[in-house]
Amino acid sequence: MKESDWKIFTQIKERAVELFCSRALNEYEEIIKNEKEHIHNRYLLLYKLVNNRDKQMRLIFDGHSRSRAFLQLLAIRGEDLADDELLSKLSEEFRMETDPKRHNW
Repeated sequence: MKESDWKIFTQIKERAVELFCSRALNEYEEIIKNEKEHIHNRYLLLYKLVNNRDKQMRLIFDGHSRSRAFLQLLAIRGEDLADDELLSKLSEEFRMETDPKRHNW
């Protein structure tokens, strides 16, 4: 991996974590505020969702190494978490290799 791609990937990953967390917090808020649902059901749903999002976050973001960058960027892009402006700064080769459409994501 080119050094320039690594630096940009690091920025993409940082922004993706922020976006992922923001989306998750919005989902949690919707559940918490849904007064049509019984409070115990909201609690159970929130509990399950937090656990699922935690697992998803670990799968996408855990570990920060060049050897994991390909799979992480593929997952970030597959989950629509990548900043398009930063993606455009990657080398054509790395961008193509991590295109989720090419891997049936």
